[in-house]
Amino acid sequence: MKHTGRAFWTDSPGRGAIRDVALPAPGEGEVLVRTLFSGVSRGTETLVFRGGVPVSQHKAMRAPFQEGDFPGPVKYGYLNVGVVEEGPEELTGRTVFCLYPHQTRYVVPAAAVTPVPDTVPAERAVLAGTVETAVNALWDAAPLIGDRIAVVGGGMVGCSVAALLARFPGVRVQLVDADPSRAKTAEALGVGFAAPEDADGDLDLVVHASATQAGLTRSLELLAAEGTVLELSWYGDRQVSLPLGEAFHSRRLVIRSSQVGTVSPARPNRSYADRLAVALDLLADPALDALITGESLFEELPDVLPRLVSGEVPALCHRVRYDESDGHIG
Repeated sequence: MKHTGRAFWTDSPGRGAIRDVALPAPGEGEVLVRTLFSGVSRGTETLVFRGGVPVSQHKAMRAPFQEGDFPGPVKYGYLNVGVVEEGPEELTGRTVFCLYPHQTRYVVPAAAVTPVPDTVPAERAVLAGTVETAVNALWDAAPLIGDRIAVVGGGMVGCSVAALLARFPGVRVQLVDADPSRAKTAEALGVGFAAPEDADGDLDLVVHASATQAGLTRSLELLAAEGTVLELSWYGDRQVSLPLGEAFHSRRLVIRSSQVGTVSPARPNRSYADRLAVALDLLADPALDALITGESLFEELPDVLPRLVSGEVPALCHRVRYDESDGHIG
């Protein structure tokens, strides 16, 4: 039986197209998945779409099921939720999450999919990859009860971190962003909000996720002595300057990187699968629906991606919806 599907490709920086793909029949230990939803992570994926991945990072930035190479043609993406149509009996018919690009149907090893808990709607499960990044960040940051914390940058990753921090007992959390519309998102997530110039200072921890030089500089300014900035931003091919003179050394400030490509060394007994399972369990909270701020159909992606890059379509996570007729078995 012939399996076919359609996939979104970035043909060249700023230009994408949908291509037909022929799929193999799933073999032993493989699954055929029909996509229900995928998500566009506005930060990383728009960087890829505009051709902003530096040559030195081409290998590090590869997605698990990426095809092609940067800057293009490349098939890229990692937030995919679908239903298993063929495969092992225990997975057939299950809704699953997979780090797969935007494609109507695909065949992967069964070990590459994670069942979505019954408590999590498929529409929300597209956030799993980003919430997984937030889980790893908080494993790295190790916040303590009573800490004073800011998250600078109210994008998809920053808001995910803020949402998880809101669950910590006794922690004061403030989301800091130059866009006043993020105040509504902060309220939905149960955290405070401030513009950068009005943010509370004397903080134990600042999680920086704005991907701007100004945001990182302000993050340092907000710290108390001995405080830490956890840097989550990905700057791509842009250079960043920091004020490491003045009181940086006398106040013994720390800048620490965190990146989802490696499980936090603070959790040496946890695997990638363990971390993703934690993220999916956390998505039972309906407050996280606030992170999904737009939706379009799969066939609209070639027009939607340029508008996401330009900011014409504002978004945290932009969800892509698939019709059952988007792929077929012939």
